[in-house]
Amino acid sequence: MDDVSSPRSTIALSHVDLSLGTGAARVHVLKDISVEIGAGQAVGLVGPSGSGKSTLLMVMAGLERADKGRVTVAGTDITRLGEDALARFRGRHIGIVFQSFHLIPTMTALENVAVPLELMGRTDAFARAAQELEAVGLSARAQHYPGQLSGGEQQRVALARALAPEPPILVADEPTGNLDEATGRQIMDLIFSVHRARGTTLVLVTHDTALARRCQRVLSLHSGVVKDDSAMAPRAGAEAL
Repeated sequence: MDDVSSPRSTIALSHVDLSLGTGAARVHVLKDISVEIGAGQAVGLVGPSGSGKSTLLMVMAGLERADKGRVTVAGTDITRLGEDALARFRGRHIGIVFQSFHLIPTMTALENVAVPLELMGRTDAFARAAQELEAVGLSARAQHYPGQLSGGEQQRVALARALAPEPPILVADEPTGNLDEATGRQIMDLIFSVHRARGTTLVLVTHDTALARRCQRVLSLHSGVVKDDSAMAPRAGAEAL
């Protein structure tokens, strides 16, 4: 099948191939991947280190370009977009949370959250940023710099920044990887709460199969090949407690 997308799909990959590196060091990372993620679904991506799960997420988010195949996001074939158009599209449609928080150290929490809104030309950037900080429980820390915040607080700021433009899609790459277990659980509770409340499509890369089982679907990658392991997950529409 040449195109796996459907009217209900938010993300659809069709025969995606990607190799990284050059010469003898070149590695075939993603191998003929076709997968569809429905609107509003929560999908966990699991697999051993080096399996390609983070690379697959970056392809879905338009941060890495496939060598072959089609990537359709929110009805748009992003493989056809130039870099500037792709950046604008990503800013409107995809919120991204990384393991490393990637906050700007010379900006306050409020300013960090406002950055993507200012880039979009939003005149209410700081008002929206304040709303998102309140939503993640950090109103009292709005004027603090990243160096004055704990790891969990920094990840909350990063989540608020990702959500501020109100994207329909949220992707998260090991968002608890730099946090202790208790703090990581709080962050994931917050992410799933946002997913339920806003109806966002959530794609979560994790090495933690228990965490992946909180999603409606589980996709596993091994040596660049994707397999649907949704039997690992709870019944559709339910989140494991």
